[in-house]
Amino acid sequence: MAQEILLTAEGYEELKNELQQLKTVKRAELAEKIKTARGFGDLSENSEYDEAKNEQAIVEARILTLEEQLKVVRVVDKAALDKDVVNIGSVVKFLDCRFNEELEYRIVSSVEGGSGSNTLTDKSPVGEAVMGHRAGETVEVHAPKGVFSLKILEIHN
Repeated sequence: MAQEILLTAEGYEELKNELQQLKTVKRAELAEKIKTARGFGDLSENSEYDEAKNEQAIVEARILTLEEQLKVVRVVDKAALDKDVVNIGSVVKFLDCRFNEELEYRIVSSVEGGSGSNTLTDKSPVGEAVMGHRAGETVEVHAPKGVFSLKILEIHN
């Protein structure tokens, strides 16, 4: 069985909406594109047809990925989470100890990463380092460019 994926309620809805859009709107658009390209003649030398078929393959692969992910999703119940600990969905204010700079990010699942500015995934170096920690704690982050420290100033769930 695939590993459980933790998502915020918002992230879950985004995945469901993307899947629905791909299955209905995008599939119909691609079917029409392929139909039009077939009308251009010889398929062996038809770049429009090849491009449409390639795009269709990418869309179908994404649909399969989303369907598999949605089978193993567990939506994080914010009410059941410890409010004093960094979890998926937490908004965390950090102090970068090296540059004495305050930063604020929302921690999201790696599946919903990139779902807006000021988000960090739970699988990123910073996300992994702060998960499960409390305000006032300083954590070491092991990133590709070296190790640095962040002090957790505040947690909002």
